[in-house]
Amino acid sequence: MERIRIAVLGASGYTGADLVRLALAHPAIEIAALVANQKAGQRMSDIWPHFMGAGGLPPLARADAVDLGRADVVFGCLPHGASAELLAGLGAARIIDLSADFRLDDAGIYAEWYGVTHPAPHLLGEAVYGLTEHARDHLPGARLVACPGCYPTAALLALLPLARERLIAPEGIAIFALSGVSGAGRSLREPNLFCEIAEGAAAYAVGRHRHMPEIEQELGKAFGTAVRVSFTPHLVPMNRGELETISVPLAPGVSSADLRAALDERYATEPFVQLLAPGIHPATRMVRGSNLCVLNVFEDRIPGRALVVAAIDNLVKGSSGQAIQNMNLMFGLPETIGLEAVPLFP
Repeated sequence: MERIRIAVLGASGYTGADLVRLALAHPAIEIAALVANQKAGQRMSDIWPHFMGAGGLPPLARADAVDLGRADVVFGCLPHGASAELLAGLGAARIIDLSADFRLDDAGIYAEWYGVTHPAPHLLGEAVYGLTEHARDHLPGARLVACPGCYPTAALLALLPLARERLIAPEGIAIFALSGVSGAGRSLREPNLFCEIAEGAAAYAVGRHRHMPEIEQELGKAFGTAVRVSFTPHLVPMNRGELETISVPLAPGVSSADLRAALDERYATEPFVQLLAPGIHPATRMVRGSNLCVLNVFEDRIPGRALVVAAIDNLVKGSSGQAIQNMNLMFGLPETIGLEAVPLFP
């Protein structure tokens, strides 16, 4: 099998480290460069002890010391702004960006929600929104793929088939989301300290989380009209995992059973999206460490509404695993290669 040379920008963060972990198990990947400016000169095992047995990894380097053009694909695991600024200068290499920089179609909306002028607006029209199950036809020829955020991944996998079939209404969708603390990144911030997170749960970015316009953008395309959602994220005391309970307004004459039938039909052959048996509640323990998304539909006691529940691992299906899934399709590989690991439990 021909090897794909990859470079990982931001390899010292949670997302970058999990991408390296998955890449080490991928038979077609050769890790050519690992970039982390602040940790340059160190090895991955110096920062992440679980890599101490992984021989052959290149040392961490500064971006200006690496010829990224020699990589077949560059994975951007940097914060917003920094990612686009660096990736915009690449030539022939294909790019899979895990930041928010290329997810939104409109540079003005990006500036409104992220508080900075977009560093490379000329690339937005080229970017493929890489929600793999709904972007499969656009990935093989793509040069730039924008991986969705973790919250939008779960929400859109649950909602897009229902929106496209007009089984739910575009007004009145409410998403209640729980995430492990790794979703907030690795920076030393007081709200993420152990004593602040342990034995409790807290809402954050209430009413204005940056993933809201991303969810609304893609749902708007599916509905063919503008959409506004209610989205409330919460941090809970676990390392990884994400659970979303989504209250949806049913279209006239539609039942929760119709929603379940539509999801069953859409995802019946998908390797990484599983509709659970009736009555089984999705849980993060079902997906931890895997590239799976598990879904189910439940009746709501409020007439005209239903509940759709989705669980993913925010670092795998919500980030690095989905990125590798996209890479597989971009390079004509079997979609599941390198991602076959079953969830870790307990």
